[in-house]
Amino acid sequence: HLTAEGERWAMHIVRAHRLWERYLADEARMPLEKVHTEAHRREHGLTADQLDEMEAALGRPSRDPHGDPIPTLFSEELGLLLEIAPSSFDEVATSLRDASVPFSRIGKTRKDARILVKVDGRPVLDESMPVLRDIWEETSYRLELLQANPESVEQERNSLKTRTGPAFRLTFQPEPTSSARSAERDRFKVAVLREEGSNGDREMGAAFHLAGFETWDVTMTDLAAGRVALEEFRGLVFPGGFSYADVLDSAKGWAGVIRFNPRIWEQVQTFYSRPDTFSLGVCNGCQLMALIGWIPWPEIPDVRRPRFIQNRSGRFESRFTTVMIEPSPAIMLRGMEGSVLGVWVAHGEGQAYFPATSILEQIEKEHLVPLRFVNDAGRATEEYPFNPNGSPLGIAGLCSRDGRHLVMMPHPERAFLKWQWGWMPEDWKENLESSPWLRMFQNARVWCEQDET
Repeated sequence: HLTAEGERWAMHIVRAHRLWERYLADEARMPLEKVHTEAHRREHGLTADQLDEMEAALGRPSRDPHGDPIPTLFSEELGLLLEIAPSSFDEVATSLRDASVPFSRIGKTRKDARILVKVDGRPVLDESMPVLRDIWEETSYRLELLQANPESVEQERNSLKTRTGPAFRLTFQPEPTSSARSAERDRFKVAVLREEGSNGDREMGAAFHLAGFETWDVTMTDLAAGRVALEEFRGLVFPGGFSYADVLDSAKGWAGVIRFNPRIWEQVQTFYSRPDTFSLGVCNGCQLMALIGWIPWPEIPDVRRPRFIQNRSGRFESRFTTVMIEPSPAIMLRGMEGSVLGVWVAHGEGQAYFPATSILEQIEKEHLVPLRFVNDAGRATEEYPFNPNGSPLGIAGLCSRDGRHLVMMPHPERAFLKWQWGWMPEDWKENLESSPWLRMFQNARVWCEQDET
């Protein structure tokens, strides 16, 4: 039950929320891409730690300038904390005044990694942000040591002290699929083949559709029953997920269904051998294509074949990571070499494992590693969390010698639209017409067209 004063402030907060929603919705006045906002309800947290997260300098009048500042800084009164661009302050202030919402300007973002807090102009805290963050996250850090590989936990904690942010780079100009291409009815067919427990198939189908393909949703039972034949398709895609709940390790159940069903195995092998086909395996599909011998080349005995095992961190990793695309035969990555891009990962068994060192050496020699996890400096790394699974040499994917078959642990189909990115440079948001990852799917269509001629 609120007091009369509490009800009055609650109404102010409701009014401010509604006003801010309308304000941000008016893209003609304030495009969302151009203004960064942070909003916190103070009753759900403490003012000082919220500002710590935003690396802001705080100054707020207290009732007693010589008294204890703690009650002021760690008040749980109702309130809304906003971070806006300095150029927008006057416009925001006018809107709040017009709506009779009381407010005060309490701080600003700093360029250096320090937190400066003042009360009535008197500094009460001036400390390095990494130091304060370590203190704030100490409990989480101790819990992490109990539920993940301690070496990975330490690497992440230490990396936070020196991170500069991802250095994304583009070596090509992303372009949307032409309207004429999108309107074509005679399209190349690509099958998105799923098994019990697969996911990401809808995003995958959408990405290929947007690139100009006719996408088909095909199940393993469709192949087994003969309702669909792979000879109809130019492309075959194995999406991510947790086929058979990964109870036999990732993708082993799915691989068993393919390898031990004569009808399916014959179709799969025939498709692989056709020179006019391509395939893509992502996450669970990446693990699958390794197990059935599609990458890096099929002549490797099972016991020596590269495969993907449990992440070095010892747990499932879902992160927005950074990869560099390297020169390779991969047809789907042509023209993208040298680019450094953000992409999602979501896997528990993504660490590339090479039973035979000689095979890894041969893979490197033949440039069959089309993308690698990189750190903020854009260099291939095995350090966590930049490399979320601990793969050697930062390996994030592999391809066949002829480049037609490609596997990767990251999910490009979850970043083929700009809004899907976890973070994107502001100039990319404003200037790019499409997501860089769309090029990968468009490349597959271009290859099919060139092969036709």
